[in-house]
Amino acid sequence: MKKQWNGNSYKVGMLGGGQLGRMFIQEALNYDVHVHCLDPDSDAPCRYLATSFQHGSLQDYETVVQFGSDKDVVTVEIEHVNVDALYTLENKGVKVFPQPAVLAIVQDKGLQKEFYRENNLPTADFTLVSGKEELISKNIPFPYVLKWRKGGYDGKGVQIMRSAADLDNLTDTPFVVEQLVPFTKELAVIVARNEQGESVVYPTVECEFSPVANLVEFLFSPADISAEVEKKAREIALHVIESLKMVGILAVELFLTADNEILINEIAPRPHNSGHHTIECCYTSQFEQHLRSIVNAPLGSTKLITPGVMINLLGEPGFEGTAKYENLEKIISQEGVSVHLYGKQTTKPFRKMGHVTIYGPHLEELKTTGRMVAKELKIKA
Repeated sequence: MKKQWNGNSYKVGMLGGGQLGRMFIQEALNYDVHVHCLDPDSDAPCRYLATSFQHGSLQDYETVVQFGSDKDVVTVEIEHVNVDALYTLENKGVKVFPQPAVLAIVQDKGLQKEFYRENNLPTADFTLVSGKEELISKNIPFPYVLKWRKGGYDGKGVQIMRSAADLDNLTDTPFVVEQLVPFTKELAVIVARNEQGESVVYPTVECEFSPVANLVEFLFSPADISAEVEKKAREIALHVIESLKMVGILAVELFLTADNEILINEIAPRPHNSGHHTIECCYTSQFEQHLRSIVNAPLGSTKLITPGVMINLLGEPGFEGTAKYENLEKIISQEGVSVHLYGKQTTKPFRKMGHVTIYGPHLEELKTTGRMVAKELKIKA
């Protein structure tokens, strides 16, 4: 029988050993929780922080079952794992959070969209197609958004289709076809829930995307939205996690339209890029909150201590090789600037290498500092 967490040594199995796992471990150490990682990259960021590190496939059934069998709880820092193996572990009595049924929905964007519709959750209109041939035959009016049902990650597998020419070089895979939403802001809400059904919600953040990398470039907390929109966003996030009956931390990405309508874009059942600022800016970071939720501990306060701006540090275009950080000393000499490097030794264009959080009392001043940091701190080879 698996033991309950009570402050003594406790074994968490983490599927994935990237930067999210690394930041999770940094919080878990404070609670004497031992985190064991499985990752296909032998030099993953968690390699030297984890209690143990296993090099292996997250997709291989036997590898995942063997890895998780002796753990008190198994969790993930990436969705693309073998769900059948997680069902097997669950049936053996191993706690798996988020639950395999949740991951099965999230892995397939078509199932995600149907879940929103079935649970009266607001999302853009959509159509499911089996592949390129069916897509062409439907003659859907341009523009629209095309998403791979499976395998997309960090912007990969998402494309705005503006004309017939965009159909020429498509990967032939099942797609979700979405109405193009004329949004005014992209928002995100982090929400967490434990086994007892206790839930907490973080203040809504505003995301600004890089048009080149299709990744979050800046995050602003709190979001510049009305109290009404804030309330609505929080209610939607809670509705999602309660409908899933999910245990763990969940990021809910949202579109805000000109008439203050909120639509769900996507969800991620793990710590998320849109919650990195919580390390400095909130009483309880998203990583500690995820830990609390999966070991069924009381959830922590989500209140903001201070406004903040988060910047993703991406590898510069045109550079690949051993990472070199330009102007790092200049950046860290400033008050209220915290740098988080992910331990990745090699850089390549748009690879996530770290993030910077700038925090203080005045958000507009933080935004100015943030744009300066983004301009000066470069990662080359």
